[in-house]
Amino acid sequence: MHTRFNYLYFMKPVDTADFHIRWSWYNISRMYNTKANKYGGTMAIGYTLLNIDKDGTPSTKLAPKMGMEPRSLTRMIKSLETKGWIEKRIDKNDKRMVNIYLTKTGITMRNRTRNSVIKFNKTIQEKINESELKTCFKVLNEINTLIDNKEIFKL
Repeated sequence: MHTRFNYLYFMKPVDTADFHIRWSWYNISRMYNTKANKYGGTMAIGYTLLNIDKDGTPSTKLAPKMGMEPRSLTRMIKSLETKGWIEKRIDKNDKRMVNIYLTKTGITMRNRTRNSVIKFNKTIQEKINESELKTCFKVLNEINTLIDNKEIFKL
C-alpha cells in the first residue's frame, strides 16, 4: 500500500503538472518560432511587436508591460532597430524619455504575428469546448496564484 508521500516520491514525470505545462509551452513556442522564422523573427520578437502601442511606447514601460527585466529587452530592441522594424524617438515633451515606434515593416510584422495568434486561438476554441477551456484557464490561474503567493516553497 502506498502512502501519498510514497506516491509522490515515485511519480513519473508524465504524472506531474509541470511536465504537461512545460510540454505544451514547448510545443506552442516551437510552433510560433517556426512560423516567425519564415519572416526573420522569433516568438519573443512577435510578442514584443504586439506590445508596442500604435502611438509609441516609452522604452522604460515596455519591459514591465511584457513582464520582463529591462536588461533582457535591450538586446531585442537593438535587433528590432537593426532590422528596421522599430525606431526610437525622443519624446517631444520630455527629452529624457525615448519612445519606441513600429516602422511600416514593423507594423506588417506585428499584423502577421497578430494573425498567427488569432488563428491559434480560433483553432483551440473550435477543437476544445468552452467548458474545458474555462477549466483549463481556472486551473492555470490557480497555479499562478499559488506561485505568486509563494505557497509552493514558502519563500
